[in-house]
Amino acid sequence: MEHFNNQKILPAANNIKEFEKLMETDFEYVILLNSHIAQLTALMKLARRHQKKVLLHVDLVQGLRSDEYGAEYLCQKVKPAGLISTRTPVIQMAKKRSLIAIQRIFLLDSHALNTSYRLIQSFQPDYIEVLPGIIPHIIREISDNTNVPILAGGLIRTVEEAREALQAGAVAITTSEQKIWNKIN
Repeated sequence: MEHFNNQKILPAANNIKEFEKLMETDFEYVILLNSHIAQLTALMKLARRHQKKVLLHVDLVQGLRSDEYGAEYLCQKVKPAGLISTRTPVIQMAKKRSLIAIQRIFLLDSHALNTSYRLIQSFQPDYIEVLPGIIPHIIREISDNTNVPILAGGLIRTVEEAREALQAGAVAITTSEQKIWNKIN
């Protein structure tokens, strides 16, 4: 199955300046991390003008609660290609509104991993973003145990780390490390 039109790097913009730079790249899918609710409509218009599909990190939108109502507002008014969140109600709303639903999980310890398995099994996101993404054997385990495509993100700083995550079963890498954006194809 092809994911994100086979785009292996999903570049993430930490701010508006980086987001604007992404508009000049060949990437079709881009991630917007930190933003403000008042900026979103203009940023989505900019992205559409450049034929970009934005995956919006809901938990990092200032001025918006990361709950089902905030997610519903984003789905109806902002209309990104997908939503990224650690919060299950956001993922449920994205799925309900036919947006790409990406459940972000932080692997702090075994308890966090087991809790994540239960959530994933219950709510079946379209993708799981695993953080940190530099633990290939855990990426492989999650991929084997969930049958949900994995995105690896967080602390991936080198091309080699990105390749290891892909070889372990991640379908793409989410990263704000510009030095590796064009090194993986």
